[in-house]
Amino acid sequence: MAGRRGWGGSPPNSDEEASCRIVAAAVDLIGRTGSEISIADVAESLGVIRQTVYRYFPSADALMQAAAIASVDGFLDRLTKQVSGIEDPVEAMTEGVVFTLSDVRRTPHLGILLSSTYSNVHPEGMTSEAAQTFGMTMIKRFDVDWERYGYDDASLHELVEYILRTMQSFFVSPGNPPRSDDELRQYLRRWMGAAIIAQPRADGLRGG
Repeated sequence: MAGRRGWGGSPPNSDEEASCRIVAAAVDLIGRTGSEISIADVAESLGVIRQTVYRYFPSADALMQAAAIASVDGFLDRLTKQVSGIEDPVEAMTEGVVFTLSDVRRTPHLGILLSSTYSNVHPEGMTSEAAQTFGMTMIKRFDVDWERYGYDDASLHELVEYILRTMQSFFVSPGNPPRSDDELRQYLRRWMGAAIIAQPRADGLRGG
């Protein structure tokens, strides 16, 4: 394996292990600093040169995405509990978005996933594989029969992109003054809800 010198005297045995250790180091640094970190920061923490990290992650954004995805399991567990038993897609998604926007400031990794990673400088990050993976994992925690409401894999991915863009806009610019949770629920039910139920249902109907 190339690029494995350093590593605190214990080089990884495979590319997979090296990648996992790099991500783990990034997760730890983000958790301790509460902010974005650089390739140089991660390399230094592992005792390797920057080129070693770049071998596995071509950019800081790619590493930040991987770290965010790897560190949000606790958030997803809390989200699952919050939306448990809600079978209506509009209600489930409304609660999911409100909960995410409320919880995001306690989860720095998630905040980075929803803001810096998807900055105007790198708009392609919004539709990245990492972002879609997070979004799909999130909505599949819901007790919603997506197929019944007309959603196949392709349309679920489109819905995920739409929801990620919606959450990003509120995270970056919550409003002045920001809406309360109840006000946000009302807003999302009216406007986001209309988009969700626009998908033709499996029984040929529209709406919930």
